[in-house]
Amino acid sequence: MQIRTTHTTTLLRTLLMLLLLSVVSGCATVQNDYDPIQKVNRVTDSFNNNLDKMTLKPLAKGYRVVTNQPIRDGVSNFFDNATYMNTVLNSFLQGKVTQGFSDFGRFVVNTTVGIGGIADVATSMGMEKHQEDLGQTLAVWGFTQGAYIEYPLLGPNSVRNTPDFVTSTGTDALFWASFALAPVVTIPLTVLKFVDKRSRLEEAANMRDELALDSYIFTREAWRQHRQYLIYDGHPPEGKQQKGQVSDDDFGFDD
Repeated sequence: MQIRTTHTTTLLRTLLMLLLLSVVSGCATVQNDYDPIQKVNRVTDSFNNNLDKMTLKPLAKGYRVVTNQPIRDGVSNFFDNATYMNTVLNSFLQGKVTQGFSDFGRFVVNTTVGIGGIADVATSMGMEKHQEDLGQTLAVWGFTQGAYIEYPLLGPNSVRNTPDFVTSTGTDALFWASFALAPVVTIPLTVLKFVDKRSRLEEAANMRDELALDSYIFTREAWRQHRQYLIYDGHPPEGKQQKGQVSDDDFGFDD
C-alpha cells in the first residue's frame, strides 16, 4: 500500500511539473483575453486560499487521519451518486442517448444495490462512470467559454459554466432531501460533502503550492485544460486553442 501511494504521488508530481512548464511557456505566447477581470479574480482567489487554510484544509487533514481509504471511498461514492442525475440529464442534452440510458442505469443500480451509492456496484457491472454538466453541454451547442471567473467559496468557473449551478442543484438528491430532513441531518451532510471534496484534492493542492510560481495562473490554466478534456471526452483537438473558447480546463475540480 505504501509503495502504491508513493508511486501515485511521484506520478502526480511529474504530471504537475509538466503542466507547470506548459503554463509558463503558454503564458508568454497566448493572450489571456479570457481573463478580463483578473484583478478581481486574484482578490477572490486570495480570499478562497486563506479561507481554505483556516477551515477546509485542517478539516480535510483531520478527516483523513480518523478515516481509512475504504471509508473515504464510500463517502465519495455516496456524494458522487447523489449528484449523478446531472450527468444523466446532460448526456441526453448532448445527444449521447446510449450513454444517457447507461448513466441512468448506473444511478439506479448504485442507489439500490449499492445502498445509496456507498458501494459502486455499477462499475463492476460494466456501467462506465461519466462526468457531464451544463457547461459541457453549452460548449457542445457552440457557446464560447466567456470570461474566467473565480467565485467566493466555489472557486474556478467561467461565464459558460455558471448556469450549471442551477442544473447541478436541481438534480442533487441531497438538495431535495433537505426539504424533508431536519437540519441536524442536512448540515453535517453538507459539511461532510465539502470536506470530502477538499480531501480528494489534498495531494494536488499540496503539489500546486510547492511547484507553482504563481498559484493563481497555475490553477486557472489547469482548470481550463481539464474543462477542455471533459468537453471533448478525453480527446481534445491538438494544436487548437480558440480565442475565448475552450482550451484545456479542470484538474481534479469536480466537479
